[in-house]
Amino acid sequence: MISQIVDRLTDPQFMLALLAAVAAAATVLTVAIPLTEGNTLQKRMKNVATEREKIRARERERLNRQNERVSLRQEPKAYMRRIVEQFKLGDWLGTESARRQLTMAGYRGPQSEITFLFFRLAVPVGFFLFALFYLFLINGFGQSLPMKIAIAIGGAYLGIKAPEVFLSNQISKRQLSMRLAFPDALDLLLICVESGMSIEQAFRKVANEIGGQSVPLAEEFALCTAELSYLTDRRIAYENLAMRTGLEGVKSVSTALIQAERYGTPLGTALRTLAQESRDQRMNAAEKKAASLPPKLTVPMILFFLPVLFVIIMFPALVQVFGWK
Repeated sequence: MISQIVDRLTDPQFMLALLAAVAAAATVLTVAIPLTEGNTLQKRMKNVATEREKIRARERERLNRQNERVSLRQEPKAYMRRIVEQFKLGDWLGTESARRQLTMAGYRGPQSEITFLFFRLAVPVGFFLFALFYLFLINGFGQSLPMKIAIAIGGAYLGIKAPEVFLSNQISKRQLSMRLAFPDALDLLLICVESGMSIEQAFRKVANEIGGQSVPLAEEFALCTAELSYLTDRRIAYENLAMRTGLEGVKSVSTALIQAERYGTPLGTALRTLAQESRDQRMNAAEKKAASLPPKLTVPMILFFLPVLFVIIMFPALVQVFGWK
């Protein structure tokens, strides 16, 4: 058997026929395989389109269910509205600066204003009554009657300032989120504008893309897009965007957009310059924060690190001096 295989492998005619058969089979496979394969790219694109339609249908159904349960325009609570209207809190507590702060903090509509006015009345009264109850019934700390009343009045003053402090903190958080994402949003806006999009489409596109970094900035851009659609004067929409954010970079962009609308100046150059300035400001803020770390770490190091170091350094010497075992 082995001798026959060796004879066949050493036979030139057999080897030539074998190589010819292998070459013919390879040629047939080379020609036939592309014909048997389908268009995988077309299949994949079709599958992607089908999946996209399923996702859209699912999202539409979810939004419809949400719209059935929740109204986009929330009405204020009945008891809050009744108290605000009865005491006319809007006349002596509803200042224009308070409304502006509510807008900058992201609270819009009558519900937010009435809730803020209600708490501006309820929180001082609650703090005052709680201070009186604690001082006169639980623990007076050995204070006299005038001092207890003064402490209660101080609690009422803290209650007056508490809603304002809350609004200030909310404004600071929103502005920090928008300030960090604004340079990237300007870059996206510049790309959209230079690609030929209108400013409304650019704002809408940037609002969709920047939401992953800053939800407040995406909300403001989407609201500006809506105002550009229905306001008669587009300048008001840009000014409202700057007012709602309270950021200098946004004010500069709003001014550039107003000038472009009025005088027809090129918008791409201005946006590119403003984007670079925003990135520089963000870098300067990061460097300033890093430079302020050493003074801030001085006191914790003195209080917590140095005593431990002294104990570690001095303890072996004290053991040798006093002969501790």
